[in-house]
Amino acid sequence: MGKRSKVIERDAVVIRFSGDSGDGMQLTGTLFSNTSALFGHNLSTFPDYPAEIRAPQGTVGGVSGFQVHIGHKLINTPGDYPDILVAMNPAAIRANAGFLKPGATIIYDTDSFTEKNIQRAGYKADPFTEDKIETLNLIGAPITTLVKETLKDLEIDPKTVLRTKNMFALGMVYWLFDSQLDYTEKFIDDKFGKKPVVAEANSKVLRAGYYYAETIEALTPSYRVLPAPIAKGVYRNINGNQATAWGFLAAAERAGLKLFIGSYPITPATGILEELALRKDLGVKSLQCEDEIAGICTAIGASYAGNLAVTSTSGPGLALKSEALNLAVMTELPLVVVDVQRGGPSTGLPTKTEQADLWQALYGRNGESPVVVIAAGTPSDCFHFAFESARIAVEHMTPVLLMTDSYLANGSEPWKIPAMKDLPAIKVPVAVKEEKEFMAYERDEKTLARKWAIPGTPGLEHRVGGLEKTKKGSVSYTPENHEYMVRMREEKVERIQSEVPDLKITGDKKADLLVIGWGSSYGHILTAVTELKEEGYSIAATHFNYIRPLPKNCEEVFSGYRKLVVCELNNGQFANYLRMKYQKFTFTQYNKIQGLPFTVGEIKDHCKTLLEGK
Repeated sequence: MGKRSKVIERDAVVIRFSGDSGDGMQLTGTLFSNTSALFGHNLSTFPDYPAEIRAPQGTVGGVSGFQVHIGHKLINTPGDYPDILVAMNPAAIRANAGFLKPGATIIYDTDSFTEKNIQRAGYKADPFTEDKIETLNLIGAPITTLVKETLKDLEIDPKTVLRTKNMFALGMVYWLFDSQLDYTEKFIDDKFGKKPVVAEANSKVLRAGYYYAETIEALTPSYRVLPAPIAKGVYRNINGNQATAWGFLAAAERAGLKLFIGSYPITPATGILEELALRKDLGVKSLQCEDEIAGICTAIGASYAGNLAVTSTSGPGLALKSEALNLAVMTELPLVVVDVQRGGPSTGLPTKTEQADLWQALYGRNGESPVVVIAAGTPSDCFHFAFESARIAVEHMTPVLLMTDSYLANGSEPWKIPAMKDLPAIKVPVAVKEEKEFMAYERDEKTLARKWAIPGTPGLEHRVGGLEKTKKGSVSYTPENHEYMVRMREEKVERIQSEVPDLKITGDKKADLLVIGWGSSYGHILTAVTELKEEGYSIAATHFNYIRPLPKNCEEVFSGYRKLVVCELNNGQFANYLRMKYQKFTFTQYNKIQGLPFTVGEIKDHCKTLLEGK
């Protein structure tokens, strides 16, 4: 292509695509992310869906965004603030004006900045002066007009023409980063293979956007981000829901079991059900149920029948599943429940992220009903912890609650695909017929797990159900037996602590401040603490993925620090849990409950306040 007059080389750049929910911003961001991953960039993404399904067109409530952070260095977050904003309408400016870096570039469709759209977004006349961002690098392009001109010779309806505007904007961004168009053109051909005119339209508009950016090169410095140095292997870009589903597939293969998922669609967990429903070729049995209760009950039935059984949901669905989860605890059957958390309570913020289901996961059942609770920390982490959840559930004959959230479910990052032979074996404690009488609740001396008696096996007949049982499996109302069984189920979960990895420290083992996180706050806390340490602060971080049981070295780790702060996207649930478990320590908290992940900057600012004693 043409020679570039000005190229800025950067270690990392943050780009945000923003527009109406019908403008294709999620697809645009995904295509740019996948192209960057193929080039060899490290990256992290954050799709931000509008909370309203049918918000009025052109309003802030209907703005859909997709942010991607690409870099030559290690990337752990989707970035705090964009270097480049692609805004398809004035509402996109309104939604993002307060989150732009100094000197940021804004690419916008001048055709959409009509008086009507400007007022609909809440402005009087000029969005840029009213939001005081007129000094930024503003690149206006008549995208709608140019798209219509590009496609005037194709026999295609006006509505479809306008749907290609996102490809024009994507082409402009590809020029800014000197990216190849091959991947996106192949995607277009595959997606619209049965509609060649639509495929041709999208490809023509993509190239038109690229060449338009080239013609206005003098106005637009381009960026160069070199590929990241990464270990050799086969990589793919993966989001948290895909990774979770694939973790279960891998666990089923290593255990030699059939995989069953029974779920009810619910945002943002539906992607797990959809991904596994595609895998009939791998023997997956999937059932889209009529409600959340049916979802978990079918999974319990599948587990009883000898399958690796999972069910997926979000916070409101987890509340509905609680009674049946009690049944899985009482019958001591392996089951994994995935809770992809979202903002609550009730219907809450269906498209936004939160970490507010922790206490529900730990205690949201009647009676003494212990389950293992595990939380993934990154999108690709979801594979490992889905596998681990399945392994623990099967080997210890107990339900496991795996917690992710909307940020992890929809966010993506490069993931090195592991070889199946490198994954640990899963030992399935299947009961076999012996000479002695079968005892349904006779336990392994080490793990306290009972044997998995597959129905239909001669000699292994036993009772199941929600009533308390004896060691033989007979219904019992004896006080002493109930207390014994309650203590056994509790102890069984606690003994899993011997398999939980020790907490790891980022930074010094002794310092002025330890920043504590769990689940999806991992990348933001790690980045904030790493940067503060480079600035000379006495600080360290530790992160929890195993919530119940906790790692065995917690007290040893906490003892090394003068101050402890717990950062989480709720009102202090994990901080209070740690206070219950470790009463000799003082845990301060830093909380955010806005439906958004932390930014690195706000964690750094709070830590500086604690360290400087303000």
